[in-house]
Amino acid sequence: IMVLSDEKVIGDDEGPEPGARWKLAFDGASNAMGHGIGAVLISPRNGYTPFTARLCFNCTNNMAEYEACIMGLEAAINHMIKILEVYGDSALVIYQVKGEWETRHPKLIPYQAHVVKLTEYFDEITFHHIPREENQVADALATLSSMYKVRFWNEAPIITVERKDEPVVCTVAEEEHDDKPWFYDIKRYLEKQEYPGNASATDKKYLRRLASQFFLSGEVLYKRNYDMVLLRCVDKCEADMLIKEIHE
Repeated sequence: IMVLSDEKVIGDDEGPEPGARWKLAFDGASNAMGHGIGAVLISPRNGYTPFTARLCFNCTNNMAEYEACIMGLEAAINHMIKILEVYGDSALVIYQVKGEWETRHPKLIPYQAHVVKLTEYFDEITFHHIPREENQVADALATLSSMYKVRFWNEAPIITVERKDEPVVCTVAEEEHDDKPWFYDIKRYLEKQEYPGNASATDKKYLRRLASQFFLSGEVLYKRNYDMVLLRCVDKCEADMLIKEIHE
């Protein structure tokens, strides 16, 4: 089981605050890559503690859903949570556990019985069916784990989620006419390592990356082509003049 948490991990000798109401969302995924399950405990402060596992045995979609539900319930028990709201997008699992639907499939009968037994550990527990689009975190965890090839029983891939506050590419802005050539900022950076006055950190980084593709020889700026041919950079007036000469 791979665990990722942004909540303070609860130790064996402590538990949540008395009367704290937690939530559990679960989901199972079965596809051509394999079977995966995901569950996420949500604290009263909206802190998320996700769990995910790959099922390395043959199972049906409904079995995977039950496995995900049980994994989440056992995690809640280990965290000594006593009041729990359980959410899943599998109508079959939710309504069978609530006793509103009869459990007939021989492979699902022991699963349903085990879930009912686990509910005895809680002072209060309720089960709710939700649409798949409202169960995105658990669904993503289940899908992710179903796609990993786990070779050993205790192998867990490390997943790093980075935070990016600015876009990778620059947005297109309306051109400002300032009587300067399009390569003015590039040339000035190569000459004096100076940036435009209103340049942000992202703008400066982009300018440095862009300038690495150019070469300055005296006062003439060249762009390095992919085949290492140097292309001379010209402003609009010079470009218009060259085009006129070519067509004469």
